[in-house]
Amino acid sequence: MSNVTHPLDIIRVDNLRLWAHVGVLDHEREHGQWFRVDLELHLDLSQSASADSLAATADYSLGVQALQHLAAEITCYTIEHFSERMFEELEGIYGALPMHLWLSKCHAPIPGFAGTVSLERWRRKP
Repeated sequence: MSNVTHPLDIIRVDNLRLWAHVGVLDHEREHGQWFRVDLELHLDLSQSASADSLAATADYSLGVQALQHLAAEITCYTIEHFSERMFEELEGIYGALPMHLWLSKCHAPIPGFAGTVSLERWRRKP
């Protein structure tokens, strides 16, 4: 019998748009701005797939709602802290799953810059 571990499956949530009061500049924290979140939850989906069971998977709607609520409530300086709070919320729902998160500030207030600023973080890399 082989001891090869089964690679984890992935549930992805892409392009979750959140309005949050996050940023170094006063007006970013006072007025808020748009952020984009892409998220991966790494878990074994074989039981849910074969049994068609929501109880055997991670209900992604709960994570989306938790992040929407967090964004409505948070005021902080850095996207790093914002991402840490996201991990805390998601771990409260799903437990200690490996997670991969991309958080982008859609309109960084940098003169002459029209791009996005993003960070990419892992929690318990698979």
